[in-house]
Amino acid sequence: MRLVIQRVSRASVTVYVGDTPNVTAKIGKGLLILVGVENGDTDEDAKWLANKTAGMRIFSDENDVMSLSVQDVGGELIAVSQFTLTASTKKGNRPSYIRAAGHDLAVPMYDKYCKLLEEASGIKVGRGIFGADMKVDLLNDGPVTIIIDSKLKE
Repeated sequence: MRLVIQRVSRASVTVYVGDTPNVTAKIGKGLLILVGVENGDTDEDAKWLANKTAGMRIFSDENDVMSLSVQDVGGELIAVSQFTLTASTKKGNRPSYIRAAGHDLAVPMYDKYCKLLEEASGIKVGRGIFGADMKVDLLNDGPVTIIIDSKLKE
């Protein structure tokens, strides 16, 4: 699994049904997490990433040092599925998504990650709608953007 974690001042996810916008999640200060599930990902990948996300100290303390977690600052969370994080750009100019998990694995793994993140952080996780055409609006704070891959464990 791959994550892109962004520290945000605000974020929202909107899905359009026809011309009608449906805001599925909206937060103030917190983390917007883009989640890419790959073939071969396991519950252990989801658990490791959920714990890493919940404990990530990327919010500033009173001395302007990034030493606080999302829980420490009373922040909020949104997780959005994004298969394009699995892209391989090794060959040619058109990304390949051959590593992206199909719905049968990706949906339960995304759900598992969100559930484990809620358990690890004690914060309800706002979500997009898996497989929908979503519009993500965010104000990146810092900017702070972290990329984590459960296979690399870094």
